[in-house]
Amino acid sequence: MLTRLTTLSRRTKQLILLWLDILLVPVSLLVSMAVSSSTIPFLQEIRAELPAMILLSVAAGFISVSLGLPRVQLKSYELSALGRSAALGGMLAGMLAIMVLMGQSNVQAGTPVILALMYSVFSATSRLVLLQILLALYRKNVDETRVLIYGAGKTGIQLAMALKSTEDVRLLGFLDDNSVLHGMTVAGQTVYPAQRIEALIRSQNVDKVLLAMPSLSQPRQAQIARRVAKMKVEVQTLPSFAQLIGQEEIVDKLAPVLPNQVLGRKHLKDALDGGCTAYRGRCVMITGAGGSIGSEICRQILSCKPERLVLLELTEFALFSIDRELRALAEDTGTEIVPILGSVNDARLVDATIRAQGVQVILHAAAYKHVPMVEKNPLAGIANNVFGTQTVAMAALDNKIERFVLVSTDKAVRPLGVMGATKRMAELIVGDCARRSKETVFSMVRFGNVLGSSGSVVPIFYDQVSRGGPVTVTDPEVTRYFMTIQEACRLVLWAGTLSEGGEIFVLDMGKPVKIADLARQVIEAAGYSVQDKDNPDGDIEVITTGLREGEKLHEELTVSPRLSQTAHPKLGCAREELLTEFEIVRALQSLRGAVETGDADTAVAEMMHWLKRDLDNNLRLAESLARG
Repeated sequence: MLTRLTTLSRRTKQLILLWLDILLVPVSLLVSMAVSSSTIPFLQEIRAELPAMILLSVAAGFISVSLGLPRVQLKSYELSALGRSAALGGMLAGMLAIMVLMGQSNVQAGTPVILALMYSVFSATSRLVLLQILLALYRKNVDETRVLIYGAGKTGIQLAMALKSTEDVRLLGFLDDNSVLHGMTVAGQTVYPAQRIEALIRSQNVDKVLLAMPSLSQPRQAQIARRVAKMKVEVQTLPSFAQLIGQEEIVDKLAPVLPNQVLGRKHLKDALDGGCTAYRGRCVMITGAGGSIGSEICRQILSCKPERLVLLELTEFALFSIDRELRALAEDTGTEIVPILGSVNDARLVDATIRAQGVQVILHAAAYKHVPMVEKNPLAGIANNVFGTQTVAMAALDNKIERFVLVSTDKAVRPLGVMGATKRMAELIVGDCARRSKETVFSMVRFGNVLGSSGSVVPIFYDQVSRGGPVTVTDPEVTRYFMTIQEACRLVLWAGTLSEGGEIFVLDMGKPVKIADLARQVIEAAGYSVQDKDNPDGDIEVITTGLREGEKLHEELTVSPRLSQTAHPKLGCAREELLTEFEIVRALQSLRGAVETGDADTAVAEMMHWLKRDLDNNLRLAESLARG
């Protein structure tokens, strides 16, 4: 029978509420009489007041309808509706007072005032009881969601009030970091310490946690969300009401780190100017043209107004993207853009492209450069970085092009890992070509980490900050050299112009930067604070994960103790020994055999064997130079 209450029509429910307002009149009057006389009314007293009860009950019906009380839904009964009930009680009290003065009622003088109070209380209480009965009936046939609200502030309270009338939601309480609120009752719910969140989720079988603290920083919200999600509980975040109505912007706090904050030296802003000599009016081919370094070289070289720009790229979408971008940029220069989809290991494609397009200058930027990826896939790294370089360099040598520039890395110096080792092998190949060539000028450009390149540390830090941390560094003492991607590419182009053959160019990169300090800079530049032992309430934590396989604590730009000065004030030239031509041939033969058989261990061991001999030669040279 009670369950049928949930299926009643709207009109029937209004009639029930109207009759409730009418029936509360005699109840309230009897209670008022008892309170005013401090005794239970006798039967004759009730009979004497029966006409007054009937008159007041009829009046209550009319007044209730005029005030719209029956139309107020139980779940919407709040302060304004309570005021209407109080107004109805006051009118009834006024009518009773008039009847007392006219001698139509014998109740004591204070009874009308008590009636007003009693009627208001009974009206509100009866509706709240009905609401709870209906909610219980609805929940009986509905799967309810058990929720906790994180945040007992203004937003949390308003959310709790809204959830009270939701049939399929069971609010279990609040969580808050503010110790002043702990144990208090807010909006009818207990406020628990945030530290108890795991215990409450387990004991209360919580299904969902609602974050109602829009003023809390995004990293802190993300930390809470991850903590709760680990317990297989859904987390939802509620924006502030100011944000919802547009008075407050919902923005991402992340801001870019300025280059001079990271580099620890003055940013190089000089234009290419004289660095364009080797490229103006010529056909230039860039390998790896769709990568971060290759694409920036393409953009910068357009200012030199080459006759033709040949883009060799393995990834179709990367080639499509840079081709479309460069065609728009090349409208002012008249440079022809030629996209070539293919691999640097495809000797026939490389040779045919050089011949067909009349390539005069090659900037070789194609490489697998991410240390962990190459470490896990050594055969792919060797095939691309070593034999890809050999393929392009030999094609340049055979076709007697004017210039060839290899984009190298500081990881090629005393390499511990596969990636650095493959880049040093690439340097040895190019150096050997320079030694054998009479027409083509071969050179190498070696530099450190590039800010903004794909997979570089700063974008990774930004991503970690945006997800609330933690920010990870491999070792608190690890350092790296840094440059912007614009500086790196300008260096490559200048080196190609200044080269006379066989040089390893190195940028004056200033002092190496501590990665742990860089992590702190990124966090603070994004508008957050670092969480550590001195600031346990900070937003983002920096954690140490340990050096990865093949990774060094400190990088260096050359084994040589000094650099030769060049015509460019920021470009030095390293003097290093090469393996003999015979040694390089033997090393490449053994490497190719291991790659073709798929023997990764043998390939890596063979490469490291020859590079150890190379390092010993250069250490002896460095000692000799240091002595005199």
